[in-house]
Order: sequence, then structure tokens, then C-alpha cells
Amino acid sequence: MSETKQIVVVGGGITGLAAAYYLQKEIKHQQLPYEVKLLEASDKLGGKIKTEQRDGFTIERGPDSFLARKKSASELASEVGLGDKLVPNGTGQSYILVKNKLHKMPSGSFMGIPTKVRPFLFSGLFSPVGKVKASKDFVKSKGAQQDDQSLGHFFRNRLGDEVVENLIEPLLSGIYAGDIDNLSLMSTFPNFYHLEQEYGSLIKGLNKTMPARKPVKKGKKPSMFLTLKDGLESLVEAVTDHLDEGTVHTNKAVDHIEKKASHYNLLLNDGTVMEAASVILATPHFAAERMLSKHDFMKPFQGMPATSVANVALAFDASAVKKDIDGTGFVVSRNSDFRITACTWTHKKWPHSTPEGKVLLRCYVGKPDDQEVVDLSDGEIVDIVLKDLNKTMNITADPEFSVITRWKNAMPQYTVGHKQRMNEIQQAMEQELPGVYLAGGSYHGVGVPDCIDQGKEAVEKVLKYLK
Repeated sequence: MSETKQIVVVGGGITGLAAAYYLQKEIKHQQLPYEVKLLEASDKLGGKIKTEQRDGFTIERGPDSFLARKKSASELASEVGLGDKLVPNGTGQSYILVKNKLHKMPSGSFMGIPTKVRPFLFSGLFSPVGKVKASKDFVKSKGAQQDDQSLGHFFRNRLGDEVVENLIEPLLSGIYAGDIDNLSLMSTFPNFYHLEQEYGSLIKGLNKTMPARKPVKKGKKPSMFLTLKDGLESLVEAVTDHLDEGTVHTNKAVDHIEKKASHYNLLLNDGTVMEAASVILATPHFAAERMLSKHDFMKPFQGMPATSVANVALAFDASAVKKDIDGTGFVVSRNSDFRITACTWTHKKWPHSTPEGKVLLRCYVGKPDDQEVVDLSDGEIVDIVLKDLNKTMNITADPEFSVITRWKNAMPQYTVGHKQRMNEIQQAMEQELPGVYLAGGSYHGVGVPDCIDQGKEAVEKVLKYLK
């Protein structure tokens, strides 16, 4: 290999872009003899981040925001010149749809777990029996220590079925697009397990550890989410613009990665071979497994499921919506006869996204037990969504336009045991493939900040390895 060592980032989603950006930043700062190449199999960067500008609307076809308390996304945006473009969400009442009726989200709940008694007791979401079962969290002893368990099992044991199915499940399954009775507690919300173990009660633990909320003006809630005024894809474009010329190579898929005595060979789909001193695989798990299929320790990824979802954006003239709702959206309980899983009133949650006098709704379909809906035609999906929306709203005209985005096998499922499997795979990689690192939504968190954090962590590992 030449004196300048080459680091290859495989995958041009936000994880790979962040990794390439921070690698080049450190290379310049430390004056290191390394160069970075980023390979993307498709013709477009950004992965699941896609924004469409249409008729004055800003429509997100993938994620629409990120958690404000996870700082890495806003920090990256600021570093690439978009700090003044960060926008907090418009706040307002959010709802849960249970048995075909919209209920206000109880105030004082954290990820569906009640932290205040009064709003919980007066909520119509739960029967008296359900409220009694949930209150037993205060007196029930902590569970036995476990390496892992499902989210559903853990929360049902602490709070009962009603709180899980009418409050916690719609919120958490919306994040992971999965079945909480299969999802891993320790790979998604390990903090809840640790609270139970330390305080003997989830509710007590949250009340003791959550920071005190600053008093806010009546009717005003603090913004939890941030986005970018011109859409999240503007972050992709800005990071790309900050990469050195010649860094990014699109339409370059990696077929296999082979370990050599002093480097790695990446066999590309066009028949060429690229050398690398170190590799960051910022790809989905099934792609990483394919590239490293000669290694048996990658086989657990063959059994790791991924669900499909469709994102349905509908634009209307405001006059078409006769029965509007004062809020930012709702999630749907599994007890409801709906095929949509959630609906965001985007024009209220993100007022900058929608022209004056217009309405923008963004709905989702593709429950774990309703995957076939994603494969229906655009017209069929729009009909399903409108039928469901008109159970709670009164929409009297067809949408001015619709934008449907199908994400096939795009939502990785952290099933029970995921953390242990990841530890074993990463330990094996350290032994057999030193200098090769995994990062991205399939591994340690699915949100935009989680992916950026993984990219940054991979950068630290690469630089430590090469030194």
C-alpha cells in the first residue's frame, strides 16, 4: 500500500456521511497521513433521509425530525452551517386513538409511563381495573435480574396490559415499527430496567431521576424535537459539501471484503478492487453480512428481521378539512380497527412546512401483522388512509396530491438478545477483522442522532487502530 493509508466508509446514509466528515476533520486537525473514500451503492446519498419540495410544501419521505436532547444531530448541523436553520416543533396536544376514539395523551407521562397520578386517574384511556393494575407498580417488588427480556413482558409485568396496549405500545412501536412483545428491552430502553432494579418501581424511579420541568406559559409545551427549515435532506447536502472533493463515489456497491496481510481488499460490483487500511461498514445488517459472508460470526444477522412501512403524505386545501383537531397528531392503539399506525398533522407540528391555507397530513401504514399493505398500489393505500382518517376527521375533498414512500425491509428489529449478539459479533470482528467496524441503524439505535453517534464512535476506533 502507499504511504498514505486509505480509510473506506461503506454506505452513504447519515451514519456514513457523519463518519466521513469527522474522519476528515480529525485527519486535518492531527495532520494524519490518511485519506477517506465513501462508497454508496445507489445513486443518491442520505439513506432514509429524503425531502421533497413541492408546491410550497416541505415533505419528509423518511424521518421528519430528531430528539432535541440528543445533541449530536444539532451539533453536526451547526458545524456544517445550518445552525440558524434548526426549527423546534410546533407544540400542542397529541392524542392516542383507542377503540375508534381520540384520547388526549396524559400529561406527565414519559414514553407512555405515568409520572403524575392525577392525569392518569382522570384519563379515559384506561378502565378502573387497568388503573388499579398500573398502580401496583408502586408496591410490586422489582423483577429478577435478567440479561434481556421483551419490552412487552417487562411493561406488562409492571403496569398491566391496558397501559401497555393503549399507551406504551403505540408510542414505542411507532419508533421501531415492530412488535414490543418481540423487541429487546436492553437494546431499546435499558434505562427502564435499571430504574426498576434501583428503585423497585418504574414510576418512583422516573420521578426521582427526571429533571424538574421549568414552568411554562399556559398551553405551551417545551419542544422535544428539532428539524431543519429546508428539510432534513439539507443536512445530507451540507455534510456532503463539506467533504473533500473526490471523497464520495456513488453507484459503487461492495460485493465482498477480503482480509489480506496488511490491508483489506474491497471487491466492487464493477469488477474493480479497492484497498483499505480500515473500513467502516455504515450499512444495514443484511448488507454487512453479505460483504463478510465468509465469516461464520456474521450469521446471526441472517436471522435478524426488518419490517416494511409506507409513509403517506397528503396535501389538502384547508377548506377540505371540515372537522379539524386542535393538536399535532395521534398514534393508534392495537385495539383499534385502523390500518394506519399514526398520523401527524404536519401543518401544525411543523408550520413552516405548509403554505398558508393548506393542510399537510402524514400517515403511516405497515403494522408488523399487516406488512402486505406496503405492497398495495398508491391509490389503494390512499383510499385506506382516507377511510381511516374520516373516522376521526371530516375530509370532504380528495387530496391535491399525495406522496407515498415505501421503505421495504428498512426497519431493523432489535429482538430479545440483540445486545448479546452484537457484543459477540463485535468481539469476533476485533479478533478476526481488526480495523473493520459496524455503525448504523441496525446496531445500536435507529434515530438520526444515534446513527451520527455511531459514526463518530467508529471514527475514534479507526484512528486508534491505525495509530
